[in-house]
Amino acid sequence: MLQVYTGSGKGKTTAAIGMAIRSLGAGLKVYIMQFMKSLAYSEQEVLKGRFPELALRTSGKPFFIAEEGILSKSLQDKLGDSVVIFPKGEPPQDYVDLIRNDFKVVAEIITSGKYDLVILDELNVALHFGLIGRYTVEELLDKVPGNVELVLTGRCAPDWLIERADLVTEMKEVKHYYAKGVEARKGFEY
Repeated sequence: MLQVYTGSGKGKTTAAIGMAIRSLGAGLKVYIMQFMKSLAYSEQEVLKGRFPELALRTSGKPFFIAEEGILSKSLQDKLGDSVVIFPKGEPPQDYVDLIRNDFKVVAEIITSGKYDLVILDELNVALHFGLIGRYTVEELLDKVPGNVELVLTGRCAPDWLIERADLVTEMKEVKHYYAKGVEARKGFEY
């Protein structure tokens, strides 16, 4: 079963983490790979090391990446050195290598059938930025054992992935306090 959580609204990772918690409660084994994230998020503090049936791994750097033209100048200024801007279609090679190497690791985990639920958090964004290719992901999807529930999250899920998925949820932003310049308290980050 393949599930995709996408869209510009808040809640994609949150929905996947909720599914992980429900699965753990049912005695299932869960593996979470968070692409494009370092160990800096509140949910990781709760999950890491507390559940023997859960493995959590991150594949990212302590900065964000974005294609030219995606972020406003004011947001770029605000983020400063915590964001790396790259020309469209030319992501930083070190980031490409990191994501691809860690994708190989998670591909082995998935095909082993050892875990009942595997969450590939932000994989849609990695696809969108060209950090991982369609063929590589489709090749893995063809090999997912029948007992593995696979969840892919992130904005910009490609049409081919949406068509292939068994369940797709699009989070739609209707209103967000960031538009007013209000920052979230720790634990409520976007």
